[in-house]
Amino acid sequence: MHKRSQHVPHVAILIETSRTYGRGLLRGIRRYLSTQGPWSVFVELRALESKAPPWLRSWRGDGILTRTGSQAMLDSISAVNVPTVELRAARLQHSFPFVGIDNQVLGKMVAEHFLERGFRHFAIYDLDTEPYFIERRESFLNTIKQAGYVVSVHSVPGHRESPADWERHQELLIRWLKTLPKPVGLMASTDQLGFWLLDACDRAGIAVPEEVAVVGGENDETLCEVSRPPMSSVHPNAESIGFQAATLLESMMAGAKPPTAPILVPPLRIAVRQSSDIMAIDDSELVIALRFIREHACKEISVTDILQAVPVSRSTLERKMRQTLGRSPRAEILRLKLEHVKKLLQETDFTLDAIAQRTGFRHAQSLCERFRLELGLTPGDYRSRSRGDKISE
Repeated sequence: MHKRSQHVPHVAILIETSRTYGRGLLRGIRRYLSTQGPWSVFVELRALESKAPPWLRSWRGDGILTRTGSQAMLDSISAVNVPTVELRAARLQHSFPFVGIDNQVLGKMVAEHFLERGFRHFAIYDLDTEPYFIERRESFLNTIKQAGYVVSVHSVPGHRESPADWERHQELLIRWLKTLPKPVGLMASTDQLGFWLLDACDRAGIAVPEEVAVVGGENDETLCEVSRPPMSSVHPNAESIGFQAATLLESMMAGAKPPTAPILVPPLRIAVRQSSDIMAIDDSELVIALRFIREHACKEISVTDILQAVPVSRSTLERKMRQTLGRSPRAEILRLKLEHVKKLLQETDFTLDAIAQRTGFRHAQSLCERFRLELGLTPGDYRSRSRGDKISE
């Protein structure tokens, strides 16, 4: 076993604690330290806009993990001249290696969420203040366009998330929302924008999710739960990002060269709440069939079981599902089973036998074979990557 140096690295963690994402990063760093530590760590309660702490000017530490919110903050960190890992992709110019969300995967994930629910009208409310907002938008747009649909875009150049903007833009949002064909699947680039969208829908008397379904971008628990109705959002896998950032910083403090390319971690999944929990399909029989599949996919159901719940022929069901979703009933059952497998791998320490029992597979071997065939990696590798135990490629 490798024996650590007697020197305990002194590390400053300059990450905001005011947001769910920042707290998730800290959990990942803590998990790294519990297995690979120790470090002597400085951490404090912070907001993203917090200034650099005064002690940083004379600090003689070994490394920094930071989410930098301003040029002044960046200048202060650069002046320390120690190995540093940046966890916020921003317009600020610096030479620090970056670890963060794969925003192209995020945008595609939201698009597929709406497509899988049968939406045929799509929209996005976005910002242009940061490169990662643009990446989310372009990925969402491209995925929807590849499926053969168009997207309505509402974007205010230079718009920032502040209380003053909130009131000023609500009327503009309402006007835009009223012009959209319904039902529409609408991506908000951030949870703050999603919160504003849901408020605008409420003011305008637009039903959510029946007319407008909304998905946000960071799964900030406060905004998602306080919004009316509760807002679906992308779970960004912040804990894995924090773990991988700590792993990278450790190697840099040991003398390794930093990577030149960013380390991008895919989001975990859509955390589905009421704002998008609906099937946007006009065919009532197909809606019943899809609801039955969603509720019973992990109970070893067959197509025959579906046909007992909805009064159509097997050929009709096959045709309707392929026309609407591009998948057969059996493929939809398998997709939902594997989605639940992924969730259990991410969130629990259940054995593969226990997961197989909970997801409708007869035994762990059949689960592993199907999982690897469909996703290209083993359940164990998926669990390790989703938790950050393995650096994403």
